[in-house]
Amino acid sequence: MTYFAVALLALALVLLFSVVKIVPQGREMTVERFGKYTRTLSPGISLLTPFVERIGRRMNMMEQVLDVPQQEVITKDNAMVKVDAIVFIQVMDASAAAYRVENLPYAITQLCSTNLRTVVGSMDLDEVLFQRDNINSRLLTVIDAATEPWGVKVNRIEIKDLTPPVDITNAMARQMKAERERRAVITEAEGEKQAAIARAEGAKQSAILQSEGRKEAAFRDAEARERAAEAEAKATAMVSEAIARGDVNAINYFVAQKYVEAFAELARNPTAKTVIVPAEMGSLVGTIAGIGELVGLARDQQQAARPTPPPASRASRGSTVPPTS
Repeated sequence: MTYFAVALLALALVLLFSVVKIVPQGREMTVERFGKYTRTLSPGISLLTPFVERIGRRMNMMEQVLDVPQQEVITKDNAMVKVDAIVFIQVMDASAAAYRVENLPYAITQLCSTNLRTVVGSMDLDEVLFQRDNINSRLLTVIDAATEPWGVKVNRIEIKDLTPPVDITNAMARQMKAERERRAVITEAEGEKQAAIARAEGAKQSAILQSEGRKEAAFRDAEARERAAEAEAKATAMVSEAIARGDVNAINYFVAQKYVEAFAELARNPTAKTVIVPAEMGSLVGTIAGIGELVGLARDQQQAARPTPPPASRASRGSTVPPTS
């Protein structure tokens, strides 16, 4: 009886584990009845018919990343490039992914490899290097349509690495260097142009300011000459009036002034090594004497024109002012 109880308990445990199935989140399981697919178990606990149903395939329903191996592809212009990619897939129908294709990851990887060769081979090298987004979109459209019967959704395809030949890489490096040198030359030329314009503007402003300065100086010189001419004219008029009144000293003063100015100008001449003094010094002395008389006459006239001081008081009359030493 003891052995029978133990055997019965073991059979009950086997039946329990074969009938009760717990599916984790992000997974799904297919159920087969005598080898035929019947239904799909969702995440949670489920019961199977003992000795009739069993678990067929365990499918991962989360998004998966598949690596497409690197391969050499010949472009449209006969350039050899090395290309690899990654593809993001997600199983949407567990039964289709389980029973319509054998080894789903390998099938999708091979499909991506063949379509990658087709797309890259239909493009020139420059298009391959600079139009990766176009390649990704074309691959995504083709592979998503091809995997739809398998119950798989292709979310993204990205070109991970793209390596051109060594000679093409060197040519691209030289081209980049030449382009940068061209930009540097253009930038330097633009700088020199701006500097030349700034220097020209500075010279223009300097010339304008110098012209304004010369204009102002000429205006002030003309004004000074005008005032000197007015003073000369007034002096001449005064001398003329004195001559008209018969004053000989005015004539002597006027002649002596011109004579002294001419003689001083002759003495200041740097090229003149010898100064000849006129022999008629008596006339010059007489002229100077006439100037002295004219100056004395002018002093007498100024003293006569002064106002008369008021009379002194009685106290002041009686006081005696000592003489100053």
